Amino acid sequence: MPELDIPSQFDVLVVGAGAAGLYTALCLPESLRVGLITKETVALSASDWAQGGIAAAIAPEDSPTLHIEDTMRAGAGLCDKAAVEFLAEHAPSCIQSLVELGVAFDRHGNTLALTLEAAHSRNRVLHTADTTGREVITTLTAQVLRRPNIQIIQQALALSLWMTPQGDQTQGVSLFYQGEIHWIRAGAVVLATGGGGQVFAQTTNPAVSTGDGVAIAARAGAILRDLEFVQFHPTALTKPGSDRFLISEAVRGEGAHLVDNEGRRFAFDYHPAGELAPRDIVSRAIFSHLQRTSADPSTAYVWLDMRPIPADKIRHRFPNIIKVCQHWGIDVFKEPIPVAPAAHYWMGGIVTDLMNRTNIPGLYAVGETASTGVHGANRLASNSLLECIVFGAQMANIDLPVDAPKETSMLPIREFETEVEQWNRQQLHLETLRQKLPRLVWQSAGISRSQSGLEAAITTVESWQRDFAALPLSEFLLSLTPAEPARLKLPDVERQLRLWAETRNLLDVADLILKSAVFRTESRGGHYRSDYPETDFDWQAHTLVQKNHWWKCPILNY
Repeated sequence: MPELDIPSQFDVLVVGAGAAGLYTALCLPESLRVGLITKETVALSASDWAQGGIAAAIAPEDSPTLHIEDTMRAGAGLCDKAAVEFLAEHAPSCIQSLVELGVAFDRHGNTLALTLEAAHSRNRVLHTADTTGREVITTLTAQVLRRPNIQIIQQALALSLWMTPQGDQTQGVSLFYQGEIHWIRAGAVVLATGGGGQVFAQTTNPAVSTGDGVAIAARAGAILRDLEFVQFHPTALTKPGSDRFLISEAVRGEGAHLVDNEGRRFAFDYHPAGELAPRDIVSRAIFSHLQRTSADPSTAYVWLDMRPIPADKIRHRFPNIIKVCQHWGIDVFKEPIPVAPAAHYWMGGIVTDLMNRTNIPGLYAVGETASTGVHGANRLASNSLLECIVFGAQMANIDLPVDAPKETSMLPIREFETEVEQWNRQQLHLETLRQKLPRLVWQSAGISRSQSGLEAAITTVESWQRDFAALPLSEFLLSLTPAEPARLKLPDVERQLRLWAETRNLLDVADLILKSAVFRTESRGGHYRSDYPETDFDWQAHTLVQKNHWWKCPILNY
């Protein structure tokens, strides 16, 4: 798509173009002028990488009640029952909507094909081979491109929320686009930027997943919830030089075995369900097994053996996994795949209600960026794409301010330029931070955490935040006042400004995760403390944070 001039005002701005952002844009009333912002292209998101599928109780032997029970059980006591009921009960109609839009789910004859995934009591996961996310994203993108009321702004970066002078509601965003910082007004802003997996050294998330929405909302005063709960996917391809490609849970659902170097199915040592236990249990099983059996657990792996699955079924269900493994020299029909855990999904996020509203008027959040209450402490497999669709559909009922936003006179444009030598020093500093930060967070807040490791990491991150704020580029950008546009005269300005913004967001996200993890003195779901290994009933409560203040909120599921 060609570069374009950006209007100064929209009815709604949607930040992020994964499944949540695309479906939200489609569900917003067509009478509204919608701006869809994506820092890459409309085809690059974590949703596009989703392999397993999308869960819905549509089989005769299934029911929303069973889906609710499975979701609540996986969530380890922290699910919001009303939100889970809303998700499961709306799932069948949302699947029908996707089918009507043209999503080509696999079928058995005229019936939608359903598979089993871990912690589901019934076959209820719809799929398109092993590229379900790509099929959903491709279909939604095609629909968005047909809508005249939606303007896609690609390779643009939302930097902050534009708050009213009183700071009590949002009125738009500041946006970096084509070398300049623009202030774009909107009646509502929807954050749909996905997760923050890039804060961990090992992650299945794409490079765009830098926690932008959570960081932007946190700085504006949004209430955040349960940020310590990170799902580590048990089976990411682990081979020197390879990407951490996710080997779908559906592979184990179809019958693949998890084995150690001796060929033994060790997962049954840790849980009666073996490979099909909830993800956090399987991830810790692998972690614990490697701690006991490997000289260097950080680089070690176990094996995922697909050979128990009939070859024809492997070819039909997992063509993309076959292709990727072949690329890395692995023949899944003849040998097992080396796998180890990697950060995959962030259960926590910006607190929202069933209408996606946050505590900041005019600000909404959808998808992984949001904390709707449906995932609790541990997301049930294939509920994530479903959450994007079910809650994205709610944006059809958006309630915009009655009064049109008042025009604000833009201030004169400010310019930033620097000497090449000074800029090179700044760039080196930012790149070094981007390398060090994920390693630190992986070591201190990965699968196993402890007070001493978390506190040491917090001290380091706070020091890095101070260093970051002292950079000349930081001092310039953080001094901009609302409605003050800016032009950056830097070499390779788009890449450099993105490096700056993502580093800022990752530092903030790391700080939030580390402090939330040290605050919760128990183990539950995706949060495991080696110094507090048991689940504590007194901690059957949400962790809430706003403006660096943490508190507990008890669960009320009556």
